[in-house]
Amino acid sequence: MAVPRLEPELARQLFFEGAAVVVLGVPQGTEFGIDYSTWAVGPRFRGVKMIPPGVHFLHCSAGRAGGGRETGPRTGCFLSLQRREVRVLRWDAASETVREAAGQGEAFRENLQEMDRFLGPYPYESLKKWVSLTSFIGEAAMKKLQPESGWISAFSEVLPVVAGRHTRDRAEQRLPPVDAECRSYAEGMARLPRMEPKAGTEIRFTELPKQPYPDGATPAEITRHSMDLSYALEQVINHRYASQPLDLLAELQFAFICFLIGNVYDAFEHWKRLLNILCRSEDAIGKYRDLYVNLISVLYHQLNEIPADFFVDIVSQDNFLTSTLQVFFSCTCSGAVDETLRKKAEKFKAHLTKKFKWDFEAEPDDCAPVVVELPEGVQAD
Repeated sequence: MAVPRLEPELARQLFFEGAAVVVLGVPQGTEFGIDYSTWAVGPRFRGVKMIPPGVHFLHCSAGRAGGGRETGPRTGCFLSLQRREVRVLRWDAASETVREAAGQGEAFRENLQEMDRFLGPYPYESLKKWVSLTSFIGEAAMKKLQPESGWISAFSEVLPVVAGRHTRDRAEQRLPPVDAECRSYAEGMARLPRMEPKAGTEIRFTELPKQPYPDGATPAEITRHSMDLSYALEQVINHRYASQPLDLLAELQFAFICFLIGNVYDAFEHWKRLLNILCRSEDAIGKYRDLYVNLISVLYHQLNEIPADFFVDIVSQDNFLTSTLQVFFSCTCSGAVDETLRKKAEKFKAHLTKKFKWDFEAEPDDCAPVVVELPEGVQAD
C-alpha cells in the first residue's frame, strides 16, 4: 500500500510529539493493526510511531503454521494515548496476543530514535476516517465499556454455568447422557450445557431492557410502549447516561468498532438492538434533540463504512436497517420536529436513498396490525 509522504519537518514534529506503541517479540506473519489499518509483521517490526494523541484500537491475529494468509481469531484493545507517551507491549505465545509490559515506557522513550528504523509510521491517510467513527469515545467511555481484562476477542472465552463432567452433573441440569442418540440438530444444541463468558472478558455494554414497558402496565400501556420505545430508551439513559445522554453515542460507536474491526459478532447484535431503541422512540426525539442530531452524524459515517463483502449481508437480514430507519424518518421528517433535526434527517434520508437505493417511502411494516403478547396474569381490556 502506497503511503503518502509527509513533509520532513512535519514528520520530525510528529515523531517527537506523537505517541508510540513498541511491540516486542511478535512472530513474523502475525497480522497487526492499529485503528483502520492492518499489516503482516516482518522481521524488523517493533511497533508504530507518530500516533496522534487520543483513543486508538490496537489489534492482532496470530499467523498459522505453514505460512499463507490464514490467521487466528482477532484480539484487540482500546488504548488512550497521551502526547509523547510510549506504551510497551510484548507477545504472549500462550494466548497468541500481546500483553502490556508495564513500567518500561520511559526507558524506551529515551531510546526512541534508536528504535526509529523498526517502527512503522501511523497511517495518517486513514486518521480522518478513524476520528469520524470514534468522535464520542473518550478515555472515560473507553474505560467504562472495555472488558475488565482489557482485551476484546472475536471469540469470547466461555465456561459452563454448571460443571458437566459427570453423569450426575448432567442429570442435575436435566441433560441426557452424552452417549444418548441424537435425532436432530436442534436436539443436539439443546443438550449442550449453558455457557457464559469467562468473568472479566465480556464487553461491559449497558444491559438493555428485556421488556419495553414497566411492570404492572395495562394492556393499553403495553401496546403503546411496544410501538414507541421511548420508555425503554429512558431506562437505558437513566441507568448509565443520565448526566450526559450524548455519551450513549459513544457506546453505539464502541459496539460498531468492536464488530467492524474487532470482528465481535455480539457487538453487532448490541449495536443493532441499541439502534432499534433509538430509532423507534418517537416521544424521546423531541426531548433529546441534540442526541438525535448527533445520532444522524454517527450513522452517516458508520453506514459509509459498511464493507460490501460481509457486513451488508448481515445488515440486510430481515431488512433490519431499512425498516428501522424507515420508522426513524417517519418520526423525524415531520413538521412537528425541530427544524434543524428535520432538515438533517431529510438530507440523510436522501443520501441513503441515492447511495444504497433503499426505499423509505413504502408503507412501514410497523403500520401492519401488531400482536402484543401480554405478561402472565394481565387481562386484555
